[in-house]
Amino acid sequence: MTEPRAPGAVVVSGVGLALPGADTPDALLRGARALGHAPEPFDTGARIGRRGHRYKDRATQLALCAALDALRDAALVPADDADGGTLTVPGDTVGVVASSNLGNLDTACLTAAAIAEGSARSLSPMSLPNASSNVIASWVAIRHGLRGPNLMLCNGPTSGLDAVHWAATLVAAGRVRRALVVGAETHNAVVEDLLARPADDLLDGAAALVVEGARWAEQRGARALAVLGPYERRAGLAGCVRALLPEGGDGPGVWFTPERYQEPASDAPVPPAVPRHDVTTAVGRASGALGVLQCAAAVGWLGTAGAEAGAGQALITSGDDTADAVAGLLLRGPGGRRTPEVSAMSEISALECT
Repeated sequence: MTEPRAPGAVVVSGVGLALPGADTPDALLRGARALGHAPEPFDTGARIGRRGHRYKDRATQLALCAALDALRDAALVPADDADGGTLTVPGDTVGVVASSNLGNLDTACLTAAAIAEGSARSLSPMSLPNASSNVIASWVAIRHGLRGPNLMLCNGPTSGLDAVHWAATLVAAGRVRRALVVGAETHNAVVEDLLARPADDLLDGAAALVVEGARWAEQRGARALAVLGPYERRAGLAGCVRALLPEGGDGPGVWFTPERYQEPASDAPVPPAVPRHDVTTAVGRASGALGVLQCAAAVGWLGTAGAEAGAGQALITSGDDTADAVAGLLLRGPGGRRTPEVSAMSEISALECT
């Protein structure tokens, strides 16, 4: 499907969370773990019911919960629709981009072990699709009838922000009017062994965003929560920040740092006066879900502290100098002074598709 007109700016029109102890974007800023207690695991059954659980692994269940929350928040699913089976827009106008590095690792490993041990007959044919790396994106699309492009990213520390970027690219290119971005990770024995970390230091949750062409959001009466600004992907953190924040330009009001970032004593990439925030201190190490969680938290900041301080943009970075790449994104308030015609891309303009 192609659109006859460019979408204008790309905005966030919905946010959804399936997290222990944080049910709104601004709650991510407070952080239950920082208060010294770990919340109860997120109850997926309370949101998606028995039907949502059948033949799905934990990461997919969490992703479905966050996706439903985001679709409702963006008014793409009616508030009184219990299971999200009814869209308020045509399904082919909505794409899905999901991010998860470890989400179905347990299923893949257990399946491989069963085959290696010659006990493949014990595997359920209904659960076997969960071993595919794209299972999260596929189930989200199937569940809600989202018939636009469907992508799954498993791209290391930058995966979540990369997913937001590719979703915005689909919108800017006229492939869809809007896209649902989902980041999900869970902890289990396989993940804990691989990362050599205890369960309480790992995320068991998901976050979702609806990114949409501002023109299409306005057309259907949806509110813009934030505007996606430039996106960069570089080899190092300092170079990524410099590309996003050229000298003499507007500085950020807050910096959402990489996961458990250890800042150097000197030559910090962001001025020391800018407040730092690491969402993983609230929910655990987030891996492929990090960038989506950071964007959700930035929406909360823009709606509260950012608006009060008059600082109109949040800097988000994933990955540091120990990783193979760093991704960065600026997220701006909907009433900010700088509203780019196309967001999340540094050098790509909106395409007038015919």
